[in-house]
Amino acid sequence: MKILLANDDGIFAPGIIAMARSLARLGTVYVVAPATEQSGVGHAITYLTPLTCKKIFDDQDKFRGWAVDGSPADSVKLGILELVPKPVDLVVSGINSGLNAGINVLYSGTVAAAIEGAFFGIPSVAVSLEHDIHADFGTAAELATGIIEHLISKKASDTPTNSELFNLNIPTAATRLVKSGGRPQVHVVPLGVRRYGDQYEKRQDPKGRDYYWSFSEPMEPSDDETDMNALAAGHVTITPLQFDLTKRDRIESLAKAFRN
Repeated sequence: MKILLANDDGIFAPGIIAMARSLARLGTVYVVAPATEQSGVGHAITYLTPLTCKKIFDDQDKFRGWAVDGSPADSVKLGILELVPKPVDLVVSGINSGLNAGINVLYSGTVAAAIEGAFFGIPSVAVSLEHDIHADFGTAAELATGIIEHLISKKASDTPTNSELFNLNIPTAATRLVKSGGRPQVHVVPLGVRRYGDQYEKRQDPKGRDYYWSFSEPMEPSDDETDMNALAAGHVTITPLQFDLTKRDRIESLAKAFRN
């Protein structure tokens, strides 16, 4: 199996290093990732400037992967079309430092990289770990690899398709449970689509110029079974995604309105 591994935290991030090591038991891992952090860039693609990439080696002069001077989606597109031997069997994006749950998937470069893989008809998984100064990426990577192995098996779907796309989130509580010998619950849940409490704090720089710092208030809990609630309870979450944004139940009624 040939696995393309990308992220949005950059090729030197601890999450992608841990994921590369763990995924190696499933096949040959090819790392193609942004040269610098690209958090929050969504599905940006570079069109107006050329893309450059550089081979990266570790301290023992062993090839680690390609650093792309572009976005996460650029990295996956370039990897599939130019850098990784064909065919690519699986695309994994992560491990991201910080959860990508709820409507955050629309901003996430991590999820965008996985979506780009699904565009090409390749099973793709975005993996994120709750942000913590003591984040255990090694344990999270092992946990994620086991889940990915199950997701791409025939057990995970009665009618599996090549373009299946999954968003996998791991809370800190789950890695601690694994370290203590426990087994975290895995909940397959929809995205929480309630809006975050987004705000801006207005400040001034030393020259008296205004600037704004974005932050979010924690969401209030709800009774809905969503990724947000399951993660708050310490469970690992999986959400199957799709990139077809068409609101199909409105097509006929809207078309009828224009025919009249």
